[in-house]
Amino acid sequence: MTSVEEDDVYEFPYVRPEKRGLIESWKRELWNPETRQILGRTGKSWGLGFRPISDEVSAGALIWYQASNESNYRRWTDQLDKFLEPYHVAQKLPGGGKNQQVCDFDQPPQDGKVCEVNVKNFQPCTMEMGYGFNRSSPCIFIKLNKIYGWVPEFYERNKLPEDIPEDLKIHILKTNPKELNQVWVSCKGDSPSDSENMGPISYIPGRGFPGYYYPYTNIDGYLSPLIAIHLARPKLNTVINIECRAWAKNIKYFHQQGHRQGSVLFEVMID
Repeated sequence: MTSVEEDDVYEFPYVRPEKRGLIESWKRELWNPETRQILGRTGKSWGLGFRPISDEVSAGALIWYQASNESNYRRWTDQLDKFLEPYHVAQKLPGGGKNQQVCDFDQPPQDGKVCEVNVKNFQPCTMEMGYGFNRSSPCIFIKLNKIYGWVPEFYERNKLPEDIPEDLKIHILKTNPKELNQVWVSCKGDSPSDSENMGPISYIPGRGFPGYYYPYTNIDGYLSPLIAIHLARPKLNTVINIECRAWAKNIKYFHQQGHRQGSVLFEVMID
């Protein structure tokens, strides 16, 4: 049986529910500050996670900052610095990063090894460039949550799902055949107005998580692959709801009345 992990912590510990009144129970169903669940789900149960994420539980999935105020946006970029530290300094990983190797589609990891994730060339989504926050064009990092033993089932180029976004379909059709084994990612505004306000985006370093990073088997030094979503010109002074979805045959997608599976929703507001 596979198990979902985030930073090597199992997702579903059993907690005996407390007895609450009807109103309190209804409030907890909408937002549970103890478990950080929205409508009964967490970022982990959706399958995708994102960073940065607010330390204030009441803020939920909102990333809100002032681009002209360094002390204000640094709370977000400092969090990204900390999150990405293991990607920059492999020596801080279990095993000192000695199990890492450079991989590509022709060179999967050897037995007992894991693939490195090089984030140094994620321009403009780098520490040196402030992840774009000071330019009102922030980078949001997304990743698949670790599931022990899970192997993605990849789409064939001639058997893509009917609801796949047209821009992603075109990208896949142009992809080198030997590089098709990826968990693809698409992001869009949660509504037509959100899509318009979101503006152009780019996926760095690409549109998918390469298959050679899977399965995760708890080998020392393993790091989840990342994609930085760069918002080039988002509308200012407006809350923008953005949904990012992962695409593989064995990633089920569900979105109805606020409940999501196989995707994650976050909000961005730049003053």
